[in-house]
Amino acid sequence: MEGEPAERVARSPDPDRLRRLTEAGRTLVSQLDLELVLEHVLEVARELTGARYAAIGILDAERRSLDRFIPAGIDSEARAALGELPTGRGVLGVLIDDPRPLRLDDLSSHPRSFGFPAGHPPMRSFLGVPIMIGDEHFANLYLTEGSGGSFDPADEEAAAILAGWAAIAIDNARLYSGVQDRRRELERAVSGLEATTEVVRAVGGETELDSVLGTIVKRARALVDARSVVILLSDRDELEVAATAGELVRDSLGERVTAGWTTWGRILRGARPERVPDVDSRLGISAEDLGVRASAALLVPLRFRGETLGVIAGFDRLDGGPGFDADDERLMTAFAASAATAIATAQSVEEERLRHSIAASERERRRWARELHDETLQGLATLRVVLSSAARRGAEDELRGAIGKAVQELGEEIAALRALITELRPAALDQLGLAPAIEGLCEHHATVSGLDIDANIKLELDERDERLDPELESAIYRVIQEALTNVAKHARAERVELVVRRQDDEIDLLVRDDGVGFDPARRHAGFGLLGMRERITLADGELEIASEPGSGAEIRARVPVARADAERAKRRSA
Repeated sequence: MEGEPAERVARSPDPDRLRRLTEAGRTLVSQLDLELVLEHVLEVARELTGARYAAIGILDAERRSLDRFIPAGIDSEARAALGELPTGRGVLGVLIDDPRPLRLDDLSSHPRSFGFPAGHPPMRSFLGVPIMIGDEHFANLYLTEGSGGSFDPADEEAAAILAGWAAIAIDNARLYSGVQDRRRELERAVSGLEATTEVVRAVGGETELDSVLGTIVKRARALVDARSVVILLSDRDELEVAATAGELVRDSLGERVTAGWTTWGRILRGARPERVPDVDSRLGISAEDLGVRASAALLVPLRFRGETLGVIAGFDRLDGGPGFDADDERLMTAFAASAATAIATAQSVEEERLRHSIAASERERRRWARELHDETLQGLATLRVVLSSAARRGAEDELRGAIGKAVQELGEEIAALRALITELRPAALDQLGLAPAIEGLCEHHATVSGLDIDANIKLELDERDERLDPELESAIYRVIQEALTNVAKHARAERVELVVRRQDDEIDLLVRDDGVGFDPARRHAGFGLLGMRERITLADGELEIASEPGSGAEIRARVPVARADAERAKRRSA
């Protein structure tokens, strides 16, 4: 009856329509993409019923209105003229309130008909059937303008069967999508676990801060699929760029920025992660100041035992970005906990090494001071007392005895000072020359540290020279001494190749190890490297340091002999 829900007619569609329904069902249930399922349902519905227009209205979570309205048969210009799509008022809402098939010969005659907005194409006949997934009312299939002017019971039956197929296909697509989402969640969870495990390994087996930071920044980038990641370590109210990975516009390592009351400062004080959708307006510190160019960011504090060590920042998600979502934030926050432990451990080891180095230097200074005070100075003071006493008496015999005793005391003090000087500068360097001194140094390091040192020393002198200039010998010896000491202390190497060779008017020096390497550009690479550069520069030479974390280190130096010869000749003529 027109204007009322139509009764279902207990008859099957004609064989040709039934065949098309069966084919449509097979196609629908094999499709696992929800959007393609909905498009195919609309296409088949129009084909089976001859409807000019069709639409699927998907209900919202409360089942009170339409959350989506997907039309078919209306061109893009007509769709644009409609403005806002229907939300389920009027006749469309009848099926929402009462999910049963509704067939009308004239839409305008229905009590809930509100008419059509301006620009809407004319529609008279109407057929609507619910799409039920089990007991869940998921959507409604709407058809208008049947091929014969109106829809008959066979059209209603075909639409109802199609809605049943659609329900099965939609349910399959939703289940598949859910499985895919859970698979992606599991993959990300596994990725997060792997990244955290990598950091835990770094804590257990790596104590070099640069290497730990390099591992963390690379794993963090892979974890959230970021275009770039930067680690900034806290120093009071400043942050220093300590590690970077990914696409960078420039190298910003070692640069410092003031956190203050920016987003960075808020994270340091509140220790809560933050997603920043608009870097330019909300970050506070320009991304380009950190060497990156980005539109979105994820900032997560690095917390260890109640202290914020710094911030790990990801910029622009590559897949589905550029903004980061709640899952990214959760993964990065969990990862940052392990990362902070690794950083704190490496920092503690580095500080402990520095303290040990300073303490060792202070012990040596105290020993030298004690020896000079307890032996040399006291001996000289005694000598002064003896000579002063003899001078006051004026007796020749006593004065002669005092002088003899003074000579003896001076001899003993000279021997003591010579022993102290020998510790400060090896006697072999002065007595035997550079090559024997280096060989002795290599033997000492091989014995103490267990290094396998392959030394190749060729210092053939020309006919005029018996020795190289002492300053040049000292510079080369100290550079090799510092290099071997660094390898023994920090490189965890097994083998060192040492080459010292004179070629024409130059001394070529090479020290190469197979250790863990380091970043020579880092400001805290060490005062030892600075001392090497100073010594070689003073000798008018050149020093090259090549290394990177994980690939050993190579130190090369070239020092001119001609300058040393000229200086020696100048001193001789003087």
